[in-house]
Amino acid sequence: MSRTLLKNASILDVDAGTLLEERDVLISDGKIAEIGEKTLTATGVQVIDVKGKVLMPGLCDAHVHVIVPINSFLQLTKWSPFYTALRAMPVLEGMLMRGFTTVRDAGGADFGLARAVEEKLIPSPRILYSGKAISQTGGHGDMRGAGESAFDSHYYVPSLGRIADGVDAVRLAARDEIRRGASQVKLMVGGGIASYTDPIHFVQFSGEEIRAAVEEAENAGKYVMAHAYTARCIQHAVRNGVRSIEHGNFLDDETAILMKERDAILVPTLVAYTTMWEEGLQIGMPPELHAKIKYVLDIGSTQLEVAQRHGVKMVYGTDLIGPIHRHQSMEFKIRGEVLPAIEVIRSATSYAAELFQMEDQIGKVKAGLRADLLVVDGNPLDDLNTLQDPSKLSLIMKDGDIYRNTL
Repeated sequence: MSRTLLKNASILDVDAGTLLEERDVLISDGKIAEIGEKTLTATGVQVIDVKGKVLMPGLCDAHVHVIVPINSFLQLTKWSPFYTALRAMPVLEGMLMRGFTTVRDAGGADFGLARAVEEKLIPSPRILYSGKAISQTGGHGDMRGAGESAFDSHYYVPSLGRIADGVDAVRLAARDEIRRGASQVKLMVGGGIASYTDPIHFVQFSGEEIRAAVEEAENAGKYVMAHAYTARCIQHAVRNGVRSIEHGNFLDDETAILMKERDAILVPTLVAYTTMWEEGLQIGMPPELHAKIKYVLDIGSTQLEVAQRHGVKMVYGTDLIGPIHRHQSMEFKIRGEVLPAIEVIRSATSYAAELFQMEDQIGKVKAGLRADLLVVDGNPLDDLNTLQDPSKLSLIMKDGDIYRNTL
């Protein structure tokens, strides 16, 4: 049983939004065993002097795609699953080195990759995977062009999604992803950027189809997350029981009020549009897909203001793919220009834990929770840039294992 004693840490209390006076934190067997207001002593432990720096929870990203290339989701279907997994390894390690200790994959990752992480075969955040996102024919998970008919539906062909049409087919697909261990079910309920035949405004799946997936998820103690940009798509999802709305760029007041009434959570992914617009063509994004970015980019961060005004809870997400994963922490800067720093921090810690149904495991520096911890050079409450610069992370710990220590 490994034990570590962190001494003289200024703990960031994400609930109160304040720093606690310096205290010691004992880590035992991967969990926070004790937090002492006075000096703790223990034998047979590794002692690390935090020297008054800020100790905070590990970060969460609620919308990642760890296996997806930039130039075409359809390219995935031509890859070996072994090659796909090996390509994901540096992506995952990069996330961990940016302080993200838990990520929710929104389509593509599976039980094999998550198991490799759980068994510590690769350095990586914890992966909460959706398996393959469920899409209708011609929906955002259907990557065929207008002139293509073939779709290789074998489960072990790497892909973002799977196609299901009709209530029974959607129910079966949801049950199958749950059988394979998915932490949540992902539905595509509106048009998207990275698919060829569905404009952003398209509404996808019937209410009956969405409710079938929601029922299966809830029966298994899980929930549904849904890709949706427009107010109409968001309302369609929320009215039929979806808990987590991904993107939501065109959120309006009426829709935000509905989300608040139904306790739905919003996961904006604003950094994706800025970076894909600036870099997408240079790194191989098809021009016809790149052109669709402008529609969602122009609305800017208005959704943050609308959601904040109506008390809709927001969780940190990025939706980056390929080499632009390196911009993962830029979402802090974008949100910090509109929202209070503590709200942005909560979106990547305690609010994310609530969405993930892991409040009793992650999201706070609290005795009994997993030892997912960061030591930060600077105070994120005063300057969110401290979370945007990985060099300012002196210590990165996940489940009590240290992946960086420059103290």
